[in-house]
Amino acid sequence: MRSPRAHGLARRRFVIGAGALVAAPATAYGQRAGKVYRIGVLGTTSPKSHGAFVDAFRDGLRERGYIEGKTVVVEVRWAENDYDRLPAIAAELVNSKVDLILTHGAPGARAAKATTTTVPIVIAISGEAVATGLVQSLARPGGNVTGTTFVYSELNAKRLELLKEAMPKLKRVAVLRNDANPGNVMTSETATAKSIGIEVVQATARRADDFDGAFGQITRSQCEAVIVYEDPLFVAEAKRLAGLCERHRLPSAGFREFADAGGLLGFGINFPAVWRHAASFVDRIFKGARPGDLPMEQPAKFDTVVNLRTARTLRLTIPPKVLLRAETVIE
Repeated sequence: MRSPRAHGLARRRFVIGAGALVAAPATAYGQRAGKVYRIGVLGTTSPKSHGAFVDAFRDGLRERGYIEGKTVVVEVRWAENDYDRLPAIAAELVNSKVDLILTHGAPGARAAKATTTTVPIVIAISGEAVATGLVQSLARPGGNVTGTTFVYSELNAKRLELLKEAMPKLKRVAVLRNDANPGNVMTSETATAKSIGIEVVQATARRADDFDGAFGQITRSQCEAVIVYEDPLFVAEAKRLAGLCERHRLPSAGFREFADAGGLLGFGINFPAVWRHAASFVDRIFKGARPGDLPMEQPAKFDTVVNLRTARTLRLTIPPKVLLRAETVIE
């Protein structure tokens, strides 16, 4: 059973600072009476893992007056965790003459951007939008792309701090990332690790078949805990990754769904909320805004989760100060 806990963790609100392409008709930015808009969803994973997030986006459309089947049609395509399929799926959506593409994650966003310069692209959520070249800046993205972005390393730095608070004697932590995702870059967590006396060991996995090998490397490196990036593949495979952490007796921290699936600690973005908010970008574009003029946003709300069931399995006692920071404690 999950129970909300009062917390003293101050929430940080981020402030926004100031080739051949598939042929597509030029988009007229402006809502037209009687038009049925067609939105193509370029999903990098599967309906099993991200279907609920697409449903949250649909909720956001309904909240803004769109009626599916009457004023808007949402066509969803899934790459089933195979990033190599994304360019072909993006081309399929563009050739079907969708009015807008909604996608998520740097691989999905890059595939969409490489396919069209005319169809508006809204990123529900992706890491490092500027660093990966998706947009020119957060304040003025430019081109045909906008949406919500975050900095992976800042979240992982916070997870390191949570792990250290939960395990004061912690000395060596593995960071599991997907090096095929250009957004999975390490910066802030390295400095944080040094400041709190933790050595960071990198482990990588590009496919689910790579997980066992990655955990073999983590074990051989004598790591005492694991941090899991919120790569779309890892979100889709959260339960399996949490199970591997438990099998190897490794305390872990990651995105909130990872803790829900059995990881020890979760700190991260409220994914349903940002997907629902993506509908606001779509609405503004359909009403005449140019994507490149709509500032990229960064999430304002972050959730902390502590899984006490997992703590008991690992025979760990979570300090009260960590429990007090959690919105959700899984007992």
